[in-house]
Amino acid sequence: MNKTNEKKKTSKETLKKIEKDLMERKKQLLDDLENIGSEKNGNKSHVKIPEYGNKPDENAQEISEYTANLATDSVLKKSIRDIDNALERIKKGEYGICKYCGEPIEEKRLLARPVASACVECKTKLQNS
Repeated sequence: MNKTNEKKKTSKETLKKIEKDLMERKKQLLDDLENIGSEKNGNKSHVKIPEYGNKPDENAQEISEYTANLATDSVLKKSIRDIDNALERIKKGEYGICKYCGEPIEEKRLLARPVASACVECKTKLQNS
């Protein structure tokens, strides 16, 4: 690689900013989980079924809201897992390194998608195969 195309490691300032942003995002996602009625039971959480009454239209509303909350719960939990994985990579000193080619991931990509674990080139190859 020539010097102009060489990828640089993420700066310490950027890394601290990303870590702070990830922690704030995780807190927001956990609040969102709580807001949809996801409650912890040991290490597992589940979505509560809303209670509006016993009339058919109320039951339909309960089912509709519960179904939507299940989907939201799944998306939120995946996002939290992605953040936890990124925070773990930061802790281990492995953050910003592509898990496929071992090259640094561009800062621009990490700022746009802080949970990224692959560089643009590898991600593009994976999506096209």
